[in-house]
Amino acid sequence: MAAGPNPNPNAGGADQGAAAKSATKDLKKKKDEKKDEDLSDEDLALKQQLELYVERVQDSDPGVQRLALESMRQEIRTATSSMTSVPKPLKFLRPHYGTLKAFFETVAESDVKKYLADILSVLAMTMSAEGEQESLKYRLLGSEGDIGSWGHEYVRNLAGEITEEYAKRQHNDDLPMDDIMELVQQIVAFHMKHNAEPEAVDLLMEVEDLDLLVDNVDSTNYKRTCLYLTSASSYLPGPDDIVAIDIAYTIYLKFEDWTSALRIALFLDNIQYVKQVYTLCEDLLQKKQFSFILAQHGLVLELDDEMVADDNDREALQDIINNVKLSEGYLTLARDVEVMEPKSPEDIYKAHLIDGRASASATLDSARQNLAATFVNAFVNAGFGQDKLMTISSESSSGSSTGNWLFKNKEHGKASAAASLGMIMLWDVDSGLAQIDKYLHIADNHIVAGALLGVGIVNCGIKNDCDPALAILNDFVTKDDPTMRIGAIMGLGIAYAGSQKEELKLRLSALISDSSTPLDVLVFSAITLGLVYVGSCCEEVAQLIIIAIMERNETELNDPLIRFLPLALGLLYLGKQESVEPTAEVSKTFNEKIKKYCDITLLSLAYAGTGNVLKVQKLLGHCAQHLEKGETHQGPAVLGIALIAMAEELGLDMAIRSLEHLLQYGEQNIRRVVPLALGLLCISNPKVNVMDTLSRLSHDSDGEVSMAAIISLGLIGAGTNNARISGMLRNLSSYYYKEAGHLFCVRIAQGLVHLGKGLLTLSPYHSDRFLLSPTRLAGLVTVLHACLDMKSTILAKHHYMLYFLVLAMQPRMLMTVDESLKPLSVPVRVGQAVDVVGQAGRPKTITGFQTHSTPVLLAAGERAELATEKYIPLSPVLEGFVILKENPDYREEN
Repeated sequence: MAAGPNPNPNAGGADQGAAAKSATKDLKKKKDEKKDEDLSDEDLALKQQLELYVERVQDSDPGVQRLALESMRQEIRTATSSMTSVPKPLKFLRPHYGTLKAFFETVAESDVKKYLADILSVLAMTMSAEGEQESLKYRLLGSEGDIGSWGHEYVRNLAGEITEEYAKRQHNDDLPMDDIMELVQQIVAFHMKHNAEPEAVDLLMEVEDLDLLVDNVDSTNYKRTCLYLTSASSYLPGPDDIVAIDIAYTIYLKFEDWTSALRIALFLDNIQYVKQVYTLCEDLLQKKQFSFILAQHGLVLELDDEMVADDNDREALQDIINNVKLSEGYLTLARDVEVMEPKSPEDIYKAHLIDGRASASATLDSARQNLAATFVNAFVNAGFGQDKLMTISSESSSGSSTGNWLFKNKEHGKASAAASLGMIMLWDVDSGLAQIDKYLHIADNHIVAGALLGVGIVNCGIKNDCDPALAILNDFVTKDDPTMRIGAIMGLGIAYAGSQKEELKLRLSALISDSSTPLDVLVFSAITLGLVYVGSCCEEVAQLIIIAIMERNETELNDPLIRFLPLALGLLYLGKQESVEPTAEVSKTFNEKIKKYCDITLLSLAYAGTGNVLKVQKLLGHCAQHLEKGETHQGPAVLGIALIAMAEELGLDMAIRSLEHLLQYGEQNIRRVVPLALGLLCISNPKVNVMDTLSRLSHDSDGEVSMAAIISLGLIGAGTNNARISGMLRNLSSYYYKEAGHLFCVRIAQGLVHLGKGLLTLSPYHSDRFLLSPTRLAGLVTVLHACLDMKSTILAKHHYMLYFLVLAMQPRMLMTVDESLKPLSVPVRVGQAVDVVGQAGRPKTITGFQTHSTPVLLAAGERAELATEKYIPLSPVLEGFVILKENPDYREEN
């Protein structure tokens, strides 16, 4: 039978289409089958099982649906996979994600729907499109169950989506946050339970609710949480950084970790907090430890009845805060390390190690050489109470030789020589004043001026109820001779730095506002007020200095000393950030000559030690400009970069790199300051790369660059006895044997490297590089600003400004004492500090350690920990004086 005519002409096409379709279907089927063949029997069974569940979920019977969801949930939860691959159930359910989503929309509100939402939320983790936040959406629609049971990865994914959603809702004010915040609480609790404190902190920072932390930390994880908060704060923009640190303070108080709370209070520079810690803590020993920390920080604090009830206890604590114990502890350390033997400058120069011509040069310019020897002698024997030039013992020719050394110096050189006695007797007020007293009654004004400065130096950092320094120096402030006045004023600045003493303000403000005061006396009065009120933002003093700058005439504004007035103004705002802005606005109205200089000095000092990247960029911008001659404001800008970036290690390394660029591309006046900035960044921390750069610059064709580099070699090696730097300086002394100025700088640097025979440091940081002491930094900054123009300050007649370094000197020791504050020798491990922030478990905090018995010296970047369980230290950071109490649980092993 013949086929009839085709009623549908397109049918053939349709047949072909169907055939093609079935062919592709077959291909797909074959592929699927091939894929299925690749799977092991277990996986295949699992895949079919899951597909069956997906079908059953869409069943009309709620019981069947529920059972299917329950089984699916079980499969997903129990699935384990390696870190890198997606769990199998999630992989096999991927093709069905769309089906389940569509079905979800059709289900009526019920438990089953919530159950399904939970599962979709987990599936969305690997399947939803970027930025859809489906995982969070279904989580919020799902049951209120425990989210942790779905695993860590799921919780982290949710946390990520919450931060995005939070940002969205913040822009849109009508959306409520409550549902999200409930989830956040669950997630934070989960992270805290599972040792993921950093993740909890990060989430809370994103949703701006760090207060939740306080309730979620417990005694096992509060230390790690607070460590993360304080470390993260240096990378947070203001005011978030202060919030983070504040929370850490609250947590420490909650767990009665008083010493850590006190460190935070000092970091915030919040006197109320310091008082609160004293008031809340009941334990007297613990309070003694606080007092040692305050003394090391240089904070002047008067204890009252609230903080310490008992009068005798209060007196004992006040003595510790007043640093009365420092000299005794330092000398104990010196005896232990066996360096009590006084050293002469020749022992430091080691001229016999250099070839012939340099040793012959000792006869050149002998007054300048003797002046250099005076400083070397003062730096090397600082605080030892004996030397070979100034304090020769009575047996040898009844003290006449002391006078001899004084008179080997010319005029203003005698002032530095007399002041060096103060440095040698450093911190030992009673015997120091007795030794210096004889010079106060000599007819030579220079010697009296030096002795007055020496009185200030002996009292540096030591407070005393009867104020000997004020009593002696006060009358000399208004004498006729400017040299004596400067000696007395500088002495007051060094003795009372950071004390905010009213009497000094009244005394010196009269001088500053008096139009007949000579410029040099006025400048030193301003510096002294800057030091006494360092970081206090004191309005009155700021007004005084501003008016003093405005009243200077053209000739005075050309004087090199004038640059110290903006410095004095900046010291008032040291590290105080925004508080400087009103004063900075006023400085814009100053005379053209000083306006820019003042503006940049204020900016650099106000942000010192904050690590504020934006301000560093601003200062780098100033350094990039090419200026006409006579502009000086780029000097403080370069120093400012170092001041701001010294706050933390990363910034410090980046600043060193930026300064390298300035050396290559900057103008000459910038190159002259770069070595000083490097010296400040690595103070008492001789990094090899910086040492090499400075060594290269110390042979620079520009005299000022090379002098700055030589002084900086001394600064980075200060108190380290670094053999490599000592060698470099010896070679430089023979290289520059004909250049008096350079040779003087080499000698100063040699003295600095052997500061206190290697027992002292100039670093303003302490307590594991966490706290920056404002008075120490102020002393360094003042000397560095003096070095910006060496020819008119340190190489001219203001060389005694080098004595401002005494403010930064501190023994780099760990001294363990028992409960009655007597030295106690215990074994400690000293090694390179390791950064353990946010690391899992209990990582070691030091590496490459050696075991010594205390007292020990700590180099830059080193940390100590007790090597015995017999005692418990009362401070988490072993530095300076640490009180140990016996461990009641300790049992001696027989």
